[in-house]
Amino acid sequence: MRNIFLPESCKETQLHTLHPQSWLQVERGKLSKSSLHSSSSIESLIKVPEPPLLPFFKPVDYVEVLAQIHEELESCPPYERSNLYLLQFQVFRGLGEVKLLKRSLCSAWQKASTVHEKLVFGAWLKYEKQGEELISNLLASCGKCLLEFGPLDIGSQLCTDLKLNPSETVLMTRNHVSNTVLFRIGDETIACDRQKIAGLSAPFHAMLNGCFTESFREDIDLSKNGISPSGMREISEFSQTGSLNEIPPNILLEILIFANKFCCESLKDACDRKIASLVSSRQDAVDLMEYALEENSPVLAASCLQVFLHELPECLNDERVVKILGNANRQQRSIMVGAASFSLYCLLSEVAINLDPRSDVAACFLEQLIESAATSRERQLAFHQLGCVRLLRKEYDEAEQLFEAAFASGHVYSVAGLARLGFINGHKLWSYEKLSSVISSYTPLGWMYQERSLYCEADNRWEDLEKATELDPTLNYPYMYRAASLMRKQNVQDALAEINRVLGFKLALECLELRFCFYLALEDYRLALCDVQAILTLSPEYRMFERRVAASQLRTLVSEHVENWTTADCWLQLYDRWSLVDDIGSLSVIYQMLESDAAKGVLYFRQSLLLLRLNCPEAAMRSLQLARQHASSEHERLVYEGWILYDTGHCEEGLRKAEESISLKRSFEAFFLKAYALADSSPDPSCSSTVVSLLEDALKCPSDRLRKGQVWFLLSPHFFLLTLLN
Repeated sequence: MRNIFLPESCKETQLHTLHPQSWLQVERGKLSKSSLHSSSSIESLIKVPEPPLLPFFKPVDYVEVLAQIHEELESCPPYERSNLYLLQFQVFRGLGEVKLLKRSLCSAWQKASTVHEKLVFGAWLKYEKQGEELISNLLASCGKCLLEFGPLDIGSQLCTDLKLNPSETVLMTRNHVSNTVLFRIGDETIACDRQKIAGLSAPFHAMLNGCFTESFREDIDLSKNGISPSGMREISEFSQTGSLNEIPPNILLEILIFANKFCCESLKDACDRKIASLVSSRQDAVDLMEYALEENSPVLAASCLQVFLHELPECLNDERVVKILGNANRQQRSIMVGAASFSLYCLLSEVAINLDPRSDVAACFLEQLIESAATSRERQLAFHQLGCVRLLRKEYDEAEQLFEAAFASGHVYSVAGLARLGFINGHKLWSYEKLSSVISSYTPLGWMYQERSLYCEADNRWEDLEKATELDPTLNYPYMYRAASLMRKQNVQDALAEINRVLGFKLALECLELRFCFYLALEDYRLALCDVQAILTLSPEYRMFERRVAASQLRTLVSEHVENWTTADCWLQLYDRWSLVDDIGSLSVIYQMLESDAAKGVLYFRQSLLLLRLNCPEAAMRSLQLARQHASSEHERLVYEGWILYDTGHCEEGLRKAEESISLKRSFEAFFLKAYALADSSPDPSCSSTVVSLLEDALKCPSDRLRKGQVWFLLSPHFFLLTLLN
């Protein structure tokens, strides 16, 4: 969700409208190159969009909120823990802490106190783990199963409080009335035990044993009560045995409706569970959810919901499913998901936003999220998220009301949305003063100055952005704005130095794209190629210039101006860049080498190491999987499988893969993996000597100086420590 909430254009922050086509036309010979060299053409290649308005829960003091959550988790009753872990998840998402938010989500699932919470958080984890089938298969090859979030047995886990009829134990005796009652349905008559039927519910007890006309009759007409003769026979059987036989679904639905009409709680519960056990497809769930909500059947409703959630995100393309989930009222939400309504719509709104943040579906689910919010912090999140969606949809009046509600509830970050709307409505000074008021009223944060800079004049804007960087060096926009401003003034070296400040510790795609534009404007095609190849390594489908041009297309055009390196040249370049810790340069060289017939498994593995060093775990995992796919031998494949398992938290299984690889062939990478996994998985300090021994074994195997240099670096402190201990 982080990159899809692109803001409305703020005219004062745009350098110029971007026209990448002009450069492309030059490359195709349709325009002269002199037209590209003017300052206006340079500006046309450089654009700094506004920082995105993030749809996250962003408190002013993260430390304070996390401390409060921790304190509440230690003292709260068990049924509140899942909601607190969900809040913790939202805080970590605002911080961009992927590993921590996944841990919080897993904790919410583990601490779930109801089957509904288990259902929602299990489905959420399943959604988050899409694409991890390979890990599941690798674990299976080690004799271990991945933690599965498969279907729950709702019927056995969801207990319902039955309000049994007291007449079931206190029966009246009427000497002058037969113990057998005949129920007439059309042309058929069904003989039933009067007192057994009376024991099904208070209405039946009053009908058969009270002062009504039917109480003194042996023949009663039930033709107009929606039950068939077959259904009535099953009801009679249930009154005798307390259980339902194998009954066709249509008869079960008849009985469910009849039981609900006559308040036969035990019969209704048995029928609810019986029908729930028959739900096996989305079509079943769609067809039966209406009955579940109409007849107040919680087991059936939860079983239908489970089918929907385990088919996320695909099921949200089904209008019938969206209608059921989006139109549910408070009572229907309670039937469907108990007290976990807020958690459910948190999940559904996140999935819908990931599919299309401007969609009616996303807005609909966020409306439900607001209705489900029970605490101030829940309302802050719900109001702010829907405000962001309404802003994207250009529904400005509704967005303003929502941001106002979020801000009034205590979500200070929502003032950024109000300021954007103020500017759109032509009130630039009001936006500036609103943010100034927030800065003076709260502990100043980097984003506050960043947002205020959008409504400043040039000198004041620079000053605000300097302050934003001082308070929060991780914000990209201030570096990008300053670099672009310097480039406009033809101050090339300072512009590059500024954008390199952020790229030195954070590999942000938009920053790489901006530097690519700088090099393009300077006609330094070798460095431009380096950056676009790094971009494609991180995101193969990335589109540049406001998503109008595929990065791969630009890479093809730029590469026509760069002399190709031989394989030997590439290895020399890789060695130089790796030695200089030029990780972006190394990524670019590897990208180029992968187009040749070189050993792709080894190269993808090197690529994964670089990406991990650059804190890009998702891209690193993708490269590791490609390394496994292109492994040239069995022992090499086992090493890559070991690293995949290790990097996903399965150290012991990764260790086993290393041992399997060593049993086939002693190699540097297999020993290195074994040493790494052993050091991480064994709490015993005495294993240090074993780790050192394994690293020494690795050095005895063939490898290049780059990898062996890493081992020497690791060994140095170990040798020093062992010397001290001895």
